[in-house]
Amino acid sequence: MNPINFMINLYSILILAILWLHSDKQEEKRSLQYRLYMLMLDTTIVLLLFDIFSRMDTNAYAIYPVLNQLGNFVVFSLSPVLPSIWLVYVVNQLFQDEERSLKLVKPLTLFWFVNLTIVVLSLRFGWYYSIDLQNIYHRGPYFTLPVIYNIALLSISFVYVVKNLKTIHKNHRFTLVFFPLFFLFSVVLQVIVYGIPILLNSVVLSLLFVSLNIQNHGMNTDYLTGVNNRKRLESYLKDKIRNSTEKKSFSAIMIDIDNFKSINDTFGHDMGDSALQANVKLLNGCIRNTDFISRYGGDEFFMILSISEPERLQEVVDRIRLQLSKFNASERQVYTLQFSMGYGVYDVRSKATAQEFESMLDQRLYEEKQSKVNVV
Repeated sequence: MNPINFMINLYSILILAILWLHSDKQEEKRSLQYRLYMLMLDTTIVLLLFDIFSRMDTNAYAIYPVLNQLGNFVVFSLSPVLPSIWLVYVVNQLFQDEERSLKLVKPLTLFWFVNLTIVVLSLRFGWYYSIDLQNIYHRGPYFTLPVIYNIALLSISFVYVVKNLKTIHKNHRFTLVFFPLFFLFSVVLQVIVYGIPILLNSVVLSLLFVSLNIQNHGMNTDYLTGVNNRKRLESYLKDKIRNSTEKKSFSAIMIDIDNFKSINDTFGHDMGDSALQANVKLLNGCIRNTDFISRYGGDEFFMILSISEPERLQEVVDRIRLQLSKFNASERQVYTLQFSMGYGVYDVRSKATAQEFESMLDQRLYEEKQSKVNVV
């Protein structure tokens, strides 16, 4: 066994263990994105460990042949698992549809079972690999089959990303493109450069990029619009309330898109998604970069502004309405956007909780929406 290979794998396992501990967040464990990412970490750790065993060749004494056989068996058995999980992860990232993503599991499991059957038969016939009496590993005649399968899965995931590149959040694009390309490059290089561990260690680097650019960012970000999500809003609003004083408070605006369902029903969900993104762009143009905006629900948004005076808050509300009128007058889109808003300055003396403050704004939003119905 090459001591350099051993140390590289151990170092890679240590990095993944740190990522695993950093990502072990109880509140996220229900999301498919989280489960798939953690499964990729777990699988890579297992593969790295057994890859160490699979390199215990050239020594035919004691337990080395057993470990060599066991290591190669596990590595070849789990070979298709990582690219399979990545494909499901990509589909889930692109479409945010767990049911659609999980439909891929059955056919991918079937291919994995076929691969496992060939690995078992290889113990007798040496199709994928063989280990001689001197405990020396040899590639089998069908060694490239799992390589081709992995390349196919990674290529499919890459095509998915490229076809949907415009809809991907800009912070995610590089990682979703980098992972399959770097993985593909490593697969080819591993086949060419015999005996040096490249593939699994490159996966560690790719998973590190996923952690930094998608997992950490994605857990607090609404995928479609790129603004903060409801979870991030709740923690941010509590912090604002906790840090508020009578001299320095804050304001908030709750916004609901009127008749948003009619946009989806009339023009399709793609146009509805476009309307949500246009709405965010409009709102961002009315506030400062330091202000906070999040998607509260399907067609509801929540803004938190560092404004303590009702007059200044009213100016922002008027600015939003003005920009909305300009947007609808531009005739660059087939639909019309209309807002209902509930807004107010947080009163520190009231000692209202975050939930109570949200309820107050929601009631004001409801009253404005009802006033429009009464007018009609």
